[in-house]
Amino acid sequence: MGKKVILVDDSKTILATAQMALEEMIGRGTIQFTTYLNPAELLDALLNGREDYDLLISDINMAQMSGLDLAAELKSHDKFKNRPILILTTESSPDMKARGKAIGVTGWMVKPFSDDKLIKAITMVLGL
Repeated sequence: MGKKVILVDDSKTILATAQMALEEMIGRGTIQFTTYLNPAELLDALLNGREDYDLLISDINMAQMSGLDLAAELKSHDKFKNRPILILTTESSPDMKARGKAIGVTGWMVKPFSDDKLIKAITMVLGL
């Protein structure tokens, strides 16, 4: 069974683009891929045991909750504190990246992303 990758982004376009980029990895069973539009909904599912992940990929700017707030909340729980989180965002300021690093995010990718860059990041982080 493949590694569980979750992408949370409030843009349906980004979710669909990532899904298409990862089609081959999903088809081979290398990864299981799940998407969420609402980070608060994902957080609830994770904290209540209805969802789990090997890698979380999150946008930052979302209406319900910031991706960095989501990451900080997850990193505060023993179950998730050592799990990798990649940020996928239009934000590229050094201050924002420093905040992510302080929280413990694993990596940072700036939108728009290429299919190859997304695949490479997932492969590297999960050791596939």
